[in-house]
Amino acid sequence: MFDNLTGPIQPAGPDPSTVTTSVRDSLCAYFEETDPGEAQLTFLGSTPLKLLRFGPDSDRVVTYATLGCSAEPMQDPSAMVTDPTSGPRAELVIPIRGGLDAVIRPLGILAASPSIEGLVLTDGALIDFGQPLWEHSSFTGFVLTLSEIPTLEVEGAQVTFFKPIPATPNEFALARAKGVDELRRGWSERGIDTADPHRASAV
Repeated sequence: MFDNLTGPIQPAGPDPSTVTTSVRDSLCAYFEETDPGEAQLTFLGSTPLKLLRFGPDSDRVVTYATLGCSAEPMQDPSAMVTDPTSGPRAELVIPIRGGLDAVIRPLGILAASPSIEGLVLTDGALIDFGQPLWEHSSFTGFVLTLSEIPTLEVEGAQVTFFKPIPATPNEFALARAKGVDELRRGWSERGIDTADPHRASAV
């Protein structure tokens, strides 16, 4: 009954637990912490995600990192052909000066969006939720930028770390009208600390 099968069976890609374990080990090594704080979030239609909390460091910066987004490769639902084994994988790492645990939920929602909505996370992506990220926040979404953490390779799969920067409605409007680079230039020229959860808007 198997006479018409030809060629070797293609590998299904790295095991999800292998990927997440490697990501966790890499993050712990990068931040020089072996036992970071940990929270778990579950969203309908998505496997449970973990949020790791590193710090504060000497500059009072607390870094929140997702764990689980990279377990499966991201797939564009509109693509004619998808690759379930070698698509791009990503995790999110966000520094917050002084720490702010209220960022955990919107960060988790963003990390779950590839599996729930088919969103492919990329450098320069604008993700506007249209409502405050947390109570009394002036930010309504995130601008994705590449993190300083190097890309991690796990059994042939590459995991890219992105830094989501909270952005205001006016900043989203500027980025849509003139491009993300113009917004980044505005942050730089005004000396804005994008890790400050209470910072002023660049626009």
